[in-house]
Amino acid sequence: MENRNTFSGKLGFILAAAGSAVGLGNLWRFPYLAAKYGGGIFIFVYIILALTFGTVLMITEIAIGRKTQLSPLAAFGKLNKKWGWLGKLATFVPILIFPYYCLIGGWVTKYTVAMITENVATANDSYFGNYVSATKDPLIWFGVFLIATTLVVIFGVNKGIEKISKILMPALLVITIGLSIYVITRPGSLPGIKYYLMPNFKELSFKTFLAALGQLFYSMSLAMGIMITYGSYLSKEEKINSVTHHIEIFDTAIALLAGLMIIPAVFEFSGGDKAALSTGPSLMFVTLPKVFNAMPAGRIIGALFFFLVLFAALTSSVSILEAIVSGIIDTFKIKRITATVIVTVYGAILGTVCSFGFGIWSNITILGFDILDFLDFISNSVFLPLVGMLTCFVVGFIIKPDAIISEVELNGPFKMKGFYRVMVKWIAPIFILAILISGILQSFGILKI
Repeated sequence: MENRNTFSGKLGFILAAAGSAVGLGNLWRFPYLAAKYGGGIFIFVYIILALTFGTVLMITEIAIGRKTQLSPLAAFGKLNKKWGWLGKLATFVPILIFPYYCLIGGWVTKYTVAMITENVATANDSYFGNYVSATKDPLIWFGVFLIATTLVVIFGVNKGIEKISKILMPALLVITIGLSIYVITRPGSLPGIKYYLMPNFKELSFKTFLAALGQLFYSMSLAMGIMITYGSYLSKEEKINSVTHHIEIFDTAIALLAGLMIIPAVFEFSGGDKAALSTGPSLMFVTLPKVFNAMPAGRIIGALFFFLVLFAALTSSVSILEAIVSGIIDTFKIKRITATVIVTVYGAILGTVCSFGFGIWSNITILGFDILDFLDFISNSVFLPLVGMLTCFVVGFIIKPDAIISEVELNGPFKMKGFYRVMVKWIAPIFILAILISGILQSFGILKI
C-alpha cells in the first residue's frame, strides 16, 4: 500500500479544497438563483446559511477524514463497523457524477477554444444543440478534459492536486475579479448591480431559503466524500476551524463575483429581463455567448470567461476522481496509477453513453430524463442529501458529536461546539431533508426552484 500523503501546508489544502468547492454550480447556478430570488436578499440568506449550516457540515467531513486518515469508503467503517456501508454509499455519489461532469467539462473545453476561433458562431441559437447532438466532436473534447483530470490525479496529492490548485485557483480569482470589474464599469450596468446587491426583504420567501440552502449544499462539495478524502490528507498541525472558514470565504467570494460578472451583463443585454438568466446549460452555452458577442472586445472577454469556467470545472473534476481513487487505494491496496486508470476507463465508457444520450440515443429516457439528467437526478437530488442526512445521524447519535469536537480541538478551542452539537443532531438533518424533498419534487416538475 502507498503511504498516505499530506498537503504541504495550510495554503495547499485550502486551495485544493476550495478548488473542489468552486465548480460549475458557482458559475452558472448561483447567478441564476440569485437573479430569480431577489438578488441581494438571496445573497443575505446564503451567507447566513454558509456561516452556520455550511460550516458545521464542512467541519464534520474534514474532521472525519483527518481523524480516520482514510477515504470515506473506509472511514465510516473505522468510526463504527456497523456503519461501514455508509462509506460505500458516499463513494457511490462521485462514481455517478464523475463521467457526466467530465462530459460537461468537455463542453466547456470546446467553448473555450471556440470563443477564440469562432466567436460569432457560438452566439447562434442552434450552435450548442448541434454540438452536443453530434457523435464525434463532443467525445473528442470530453477525452481531452478526461485525460487532463486523470493526469493530475496520477501525479498524486502534492505533485498533482496541490500543484495544479496553486496555479489554477489564483488564476481563477484574478480572472473573476478582472471580468467583474469590466462588467460593472460598463454603461448600463447599474440597474443590474443594484438588483444583485441590494437586499429587498419583500422578496424573502420559503423558496428563497430553500434555493439558497440547496445551492450551498451542492456548491461546497458536501456529502460527496471529497472533503472527507481531502481531510485525510490534512496535517494534524492545521486548525480545522481556520481552514474551513478560508474554504467558505473563497467559495462564496467566487460565487458572488460570478453573479456580479453575469447578472449586470445579462440585464444590460436583455433590457432588464430576469427571464434571460435561464438555468443550466442554456445560460452558460446559449445566453452568455450572445452577451459576449454584443460587447466591445467580446471575443477576449468570452474566452477569458470560459477559461475561468474551465479552471473551475477541472479542479472540481480532479477532486471527484480523487475521492474515488483514494477509496480504491485504501480498500484494495493497489497503486495510484492503476486505480486512476480503472476509474478513467469507467468514466470514458459511461461519459460516452451520456454524450450519445443527446444524439444517436436521444430516444432513450429513464423516468422521463435523458441519460445525463437521470444520473444527475439520482446523484444530486437523491443520494447526495441522503448521505448528508445519514452522516449527521452517525455523528449526532452513533459516534456522538464529541468525537468530532475532540478532533477539531487538537489545535485549540472550538468556540461554537455547543451550537455544533445542536446543529449536527437536529437542525442540519431537517435542512437536508428539505433539500432531498425539494430536489425530488423539482426534478419531476412538481416544484419549481
